[in-house]
Amino acid sequence: AVVEMSRRHIGALIAFERSTGLRSYAETGTILRAQLQHDLLLTIFYGQNPLHDGAVIVRNELIEAARCILPVTQRVNIDPNLGLRHRSALGLAEQTDAFIVVVSEETGQVSIGWNGQLTRDVTEEQLRAYLSEALGATREEATPVEL
Repeated sequence: AVVEMSRRHIGALIAFERSTGLRSYAETGTILRAQLQHDLLLTIFYGQNPLHDGAVIVRNELIEAARCILPVTQRVNIDPNLGLRHRSALGLAEQTDAFIVVVSEETGQVSIGWNGQLTRDVTEEQLRAYLSEALGATREEATPVEL
């Protein structure tokens, strides 16, 4: 889904919960508790959908909530061209151990927030490797998931 949203310039912000709970952020949005699926992610982030603004929070392969508000980084030394999605991904990465995926609506670029950093222009292969590392799956354990 991330690759398709990137290709179609559909902006997205997806936070994967790790050991730090994201319940307080999930409660700022609309609780869904729905199975993580390709079509559901595309539907949520489609521009005319009322849930498309804000972040999706994923917990244990479930979309816990959509339209969530995340903290915005307070750093002043970042690219001024970065929008709210990227600033929110970095803010959450600074405050939690979550793994965050951002798709830029303007450029289609995929970025990740993790370990207090924002990595921009991530390829599909890099994204899969980062996801496997961040979510604890080894190559043998990893099963293809349509993200």
